Amino acid sequence: MSEPVPTDATTLSDSDWRERLSPERYHVLREAGTEPAWTGDLLQEKRDGTFMCGACGQPLFDSATKYESGSGWPSFYQALDADAVELIEDRSHGMTRVEVRCSNCHSHLGHVFPDGPRPTGERFCMNSLALDFEPTDDGSAE
Repeated sequence: MSEPVPTDATTLSDSDWRERLSPERYHVLREAGTEPAWTGDLLQEKRDGTFMCGACGQPLFDSATKYESGSGWPSFYQALDADAVELIEDRSHGMTRVEVRCSNCHSHLGHVFPDGPRPTGERFCMNSLALDFEPTDDGSAE
């Protein structure tokens, strides 16, 4: 899990982010990088819980909205709350896409595409490195 950051994470400097994040996470979250398909630790995560921003810990997605898209990245059909994410037009790499960022710290999470399942028809295609997972039940009650 990432170290908690202030509610207004926009006050952190680039060197602060470099200290808080591993080089791989920094590349994805702060430089809008993409992890290779099929390599993310959270791709096969099937437990009940909440997926949070890997930079600031803001809750982003409920496990009930996660599905297997076949894309090689964790996919969700909706954000936990519309205010949890920012959608930004991305014209990089010679195409137009919609980038998804954390609304608290403005870190890059992935992209959203209009080819997801019902009820939304959206596919939030996220990088595992951009997320942390908190299970609803850690199994300690057994």
